Amino acid sequence: MDSYSQIVSSVAAELQPKVAGVRAGRGSGSAVVFTADGFLLTNAHVIGSARSGTLAFADGSSGGFTVVGRDPLSDLAVIRSQVPTPEPAVLGDSDDLVVGQLVVAVGNPLGLAGSVTAGVVSGLGRSLPARSGSAVRLIEDVIQTDAALNPGNSGGALADSRARVVGINTAVAGVGVGLAVPVNGTTRGIIAALIRDGRVRRAFLGLVTSPAPLAGPLRQRTGRTGALRVVEVIPGSPAARAGLRAGDLVLSAGRAPVDDAQSLQRLMFADAIGRPLPITVYRNGALVDVIAEPVELTGSEV
Repeated sequence: MDSYSQIVSSVAAELQPKVAGVRAGRGSGSAVVFTADGFLLTNAHVIGSARSGTLAFADGSSGGFTVVGRDPLSDLAVIRSQVPTPEPAVLGDSDDLVVGQLVVAVGNPLGLAGSVTAGVVSGLGRSLPARSGSAVRLIEDVIQTDAALNPGNSGGALADSRARVVGINTAVAGVGVGLAVPVNGTTRGIIAALIRDGRVRRAFLGLVTSPAPLAGPLRQRTGRTGALRVVEVIPGSPAARAGLRAGDLVLSAGRAPVDDAQSLQRLMFADAIGRPLPITVYRNGALVDVIAEPVELTGSEV
């Protein structure tokens, strides 16, 4: 057997027992066992509003599960099996991925249990809009792959050559274009919140921004190449109360550099709610410091 086939087959053998088929209400998909005491990770859109459902494993065993927590704004959910589960899969870190790297998808497309496809990382840093009520958020650093994904793959594993789960397959954007929610530090925080609280509390600032390059003088002055340009400030929001304006260039928030939407979104979790957030912007040739106090995102802000 050639080396490529050896890698794919070894990843398949490792992960197939650990990826279950999921049925919840009218939805179906896949889920990955990630703890020894029966917690599984899947997509929020797979379970929808269901509180329970059924699992089917590759060895033929099956049973019920209960929903521990779901977060539509990351399209992640945690469920817990009511029957014994296989040994957990190992969660990797998508931040270590590079374009062109081999990845293997394991799931239950079209109800075909334990299906395996392989491909490469086609792109990194993609964004995928997610909605919960009237709140819209970009899922950050989405992984693009050409490994074949079909309905039912959602919630299944995207793994590297060492069978470490680096993504949770979430969408098919077109022929040869599959997308996966990354498994990284941010994801681990979301998983922990879902297990602990059943939901993810997020902070709301009230900015609509877009990435912007810094011009030569400002680049030399700050040692940075990019920032976030404020496109819109939501009226009555914490950003508006802090005095931020459309056209401002956001250079830092929480005393950390800001150069893309993700770097600002990473700050907008429970710890930021109700706490002063120092923000530095560039406005009319001057650096301006303001203090905003994010509030909790409830879905009615935007």
